[in-house]
Amino acid sequence: MGEIVGAGLLAHVPTIVLPEETRLELNEGKEITLVTGLHELRKDVFEKDDYDTVVVLDSHWATTVEFVVTAQHRRAGLFTSEELPRGMCRMPYDFPGDPELAGNIEKFADKHGTWITAIDDEYLPIYYATINLWKFLGEGLPDKRWVTIGVCQTGDMEDHLRLGRALADGIAATPGRRVLLIASGALSHTFWPLRELRDHEAGDPVHIFTPEARAADEERIAWFKEGRHDRVLDTMDEFWKFKPEAKFFHYLMMAGALGERACTARARQYGAYENSIGTGQVHLWFDRPADGWTASHTPVQESSHA
Repeated sequence: MGEIVGAGLLAHVPTIVLPEETRLELNEGKEITLVTGLHELRKDVFEKDDYDTVVVLDSHWATTVEFVVTAQHRRAGLFTSEELPRGMCRMPYDFPGDPELAGNIEKFADKHGTWITAIDDEYLPIYYATINLWKFLGEGLPDKRWVTIGVCQTGDMEDHLRLGRALADGIAATPGRRVLLIASGALSHTFWPLRELRDHEAGDPVHIFTPEARAADEERIAWFKEGRHDRVLDTMDEFWKFKPEAKFFHYLMMAGALGERACTARARQYGAYENSIGTGQVHLWFDRPADGWTASHTPVQESSHA
């Protein structure tokens, strides 16, 4: 029986893969902590041998009539972003996939009243919400499998929770599989207009598009640290006012896999909460509680990474 052994809500902003001198220039001479946070997360989690597959819930990959899970034996090539080709240009990637797991996730679509297709087409596009995090967390670890699932642009909150439930069942049905989930995407997600955005490229959250959006992000970060996934889910109508990336579907899929409102896993933060041209970005990691994802709360110390 497979299991989910860790999960994270992680930022994939293009800035993290820019050359260091460019990052410093954009951030008032300082390194952005989204970079240092990923280096710490790799050491703490991704360089360990207690998992074998990473499933990325990709907020940039929007499908239309079904959820799609990648099922290639291997994905390799060069990635240039159609959105930001100057900053993300011919980036090499090469990693094994997990066709068995992808097929098992697909099998649980009917049970959960949704549509999921495993696709092994070698020409299937890949997006930087996956690539940027693989560059930090997967590159140089050739035995770790990576799989991606896209959001569905015609789906709603319930549809994405259903995908998460099917994902959890598919993992459980894959013998011996130990999986890390990554919800790859931002919190509030409104960009500054083009003629203004170059005045707001630094990471300081003073540049978040509105003070209200910053407050909404920080409130949810606090809830995640308290293990209050129920409060995050119960206030989605309020959060949608601040346009979270992909309607926060990347997180909702992860929540569906972890028990939804019953999930009590507490986040530890890597790096600071930072701005990216108006949007709210953070790295939050959830270890599987000893008694399971829906275990009761127990007192914990604040992470030294935050």
